[in-house]
Amino acid sequence: MFYRKSVEERIADRMAQRKPLEEGKTFEHGPAKFVFVSLIVAVVLMHVVGVAIVMAFS
Repeated sequence: MFYRKSVEERIADRMAQRKPLEEGKTFEHGPAKFVFVSLIVAVVLMHVVGVAIVMAFS
């Protein structure tokens, strides 16, 4: 009845209209960058604390 583009075609059109990513800008979304950095910091801290505990009891 009415013509509507498929989901793939609409996504392709939207992607074609986007400007290319700038060099060195991995995260365009501020909260995503915050979550990523805090997770990395938490993992590093847990590893440091774990190594310190193992060294204290050995």
